[in-house]
Amino acid sequence: MKKCNLLLCIALVSSLLLTSCVLPPVEKPTEHTSSTSFPTVVTDPTIVTEPTVATELPTEMPTEIPTEPPTQPPTEPVDTKEPADGDMVRVKDYIPDIAVELKYATTDNFTGQVIYTFTEAYLRYGTVKKLAQVQETLKSYGFGLKIWDAFRPLYGQQALWDAYPNANFVSRPGTGVRAHCRGHAVDITMVDLQGNDVEMPSGFDDFTALGDKDYADCSEAAAYHAGLLDSVMKAHGFSGYKREWWHYVDTVDYPIEDYFDPAAVSA
Repeated sequence: MKKCNLLLCIALVSSLLLTSCVLPPVEKPTEHTSSTSFPTVVTDPTIVTEPTVATELPTEMPTEIPTEPPTQPPTEPVDTKEPADGDMVRVKDYIPDIAVELKYATTDNFTGQVIYTFTEAYLRYGTVKKLAQVQETLKSYGFGLKIWDAFRPLYGQQALWDAYPNANFVSRPGTGVRAHCRGHAVDITMVDLQGNDVEMPSGFDDFTALGDKDYADCSEAAAYHAGLLDSVMKAHGFSGYKREWWHYVDTVDYPIEDYFDPAAVSA
């Protein structure tokens, strides 16, 4: 009897245990779309962050892709060709710091008349190159050049002869050397590095003894300046004239220029 009661108790306990361990029914999961959104992380609860909207990409690619940079407007060609030695050039284009004061473009000359109307000095390019060397050498001594006369047209030569027909100082228009008309002669003086005239034996076109290369009749300073100018000019390929301390000619000869006129160039 006791054995039966024990078996009945065991069966009752097992039934109770099985009833308490029954799992709840499994619910069918809800369907989710592929565009699942995730919450925005906000560190400050007072700030509401708007969702970022992606920039829309183009749906079509360009049909032509440029392979060259945009065309630039054409520019004027730069003439870098060096002149020939015989070309007539403006001196200041090649010696920018040279002083120019053409006396025959004013009435401040021995004729008291304007001989030509242009104010720019022109010379043969070969002569200008030598004059540039003179300028650089004089700068090392604290001086520079000032041009009183350079290329002179034939009509200017004729005007000077008409005013003072003396072959010792003015070349004959028809038969003389006419060095200024060749573009390789220059009448010059010296200035300091500030452009001030320095003392020389005389003024321009002084046809007295003061204008010659005998410096015994002038001051020591004037003799030094004229002597320095003479030695530097000769060292760089120029020859002087004994009656005029200011007059120098390139030792390389050039033909007389019949057509070039600076007045026409600067007009």
